[in-house]
Amino acid sequence: MDQKKTDPPTKAQQGQAVENTMPPLTAAEAHIIRDKGTEAPFTGKYWDYFGQGAYLCRQCGTWLYTSKSKFRSECGWPSFDEEIPGAVIRQGDADGRRTEIICDHCGAHLGHVFTGEHYTEKNTRHCVNSASIVFRTAEEMRQAADKAAAAQAAAAQAAAPVAPTAPAVPAAPTAPAAPAAPAAEPATEVAIFAGGCFWGVEHFLEKAPGVISATSGYTGGATKNPTYEQVCTDITGHAEAVKVVYDPARTSYEALARLFFETHDPTAVNSQGPDAGTQYRSAIFYMNDQQKTIADKLIKQLCDKGYKVATEVEPASTFYPAEEYHQDYLDKHPDRPDCHIFTPRFEIPLEP
Repeated sequence: MDQKKTDPPTKAQQGQAVENTMPPLTAAEAHIIRDKGTEAPFTGKYWDYFGQGAYLCRQCGTWLYTSKSKFRSECGWPSFDEEIPGAVIRQGDADGRRTEIICDHCGAHLGHVFTGEHYTEKNTRHCVNSASIVFRTAEEMRQAADKAAAAQAAAAQAAAPVAPTAPAVPAAPTAPAAPAAPAAEPATEVAIFAGGCFWGVEHFLEKAPGVISATSGYTGGATKNPTYEQVCTDITGHAEAVKVVYDPARTSYEALARLFFETHDPTAVNSQGPDAGTQYRSAIFYMNDQQKTIADKLIKQLCDKGYKVATEVEPASTFYPAEEYHQDYLDKHPDRPDCHIFTPRFEIPLEP
């Protein structure tokens, strides 16, 4: 059964994200991270630390490990029995005997990995230099996500074109007031995105300027009226997705699609963080040819930058709203930070 049902994961227990405010390395840190040095045992600040949160790469900020995978080995260095999926690369060490581990995002030297020691059931020990990692609490992760969301919203607002001011026209003689007509409903459009756990996707998209509503649900599969439990079996074909209703006069599909790509890992295949299965795939369900063209364009831009984009682009099908307790989940449970972090990926300015 999926972990979210009974014990929703914190942001620190999920996902991979990049923190863009890492300070410059000290000389001692650079010696370990870039020159592949090793700190003396029992001297690093994390070897005997067991706070609840996540451990990030000291050089680039990528999430590497969660506190759930940290264990006491008495070896003198921080020990983890599992990395966040896709965060760490294993490669042969220069000594020809050991297996080195490095950050998948920036190549920072972390330490070495050993197997067969039977410390835990996973029978794996990532022996990591304290200097190669930095700890963040779940609350710090939530604050970083909120700050990033606010910055993204401000940037989108600043990029919105300003209509020219019409010259003043002399006032005409007033006529008797006519009965007020009912206010016209604003024209709206729909976008559907899937990027792992729908709590985090909804949390970002519903706060974007011009968004009228964001609904968590299921789409892309064959089962009619699926339940959360059915989708968690990974046999319905449905993805956890979010249906966005927005005002095209205040935002654009491209702005929303960019936000989607920048608030989840579009390179992950059928997973986001520890959540694995086709229901957690990255996908765009387009409503028309124009949306498909925009999605394909953004994917090409990311591919041109070196991203191995796994996002699927599919025609929209029936969208089934999820159970009520999933809607606005992170607003209802502010103590449960989400696994989605805003990470700038596009350098090409948004076209007006």
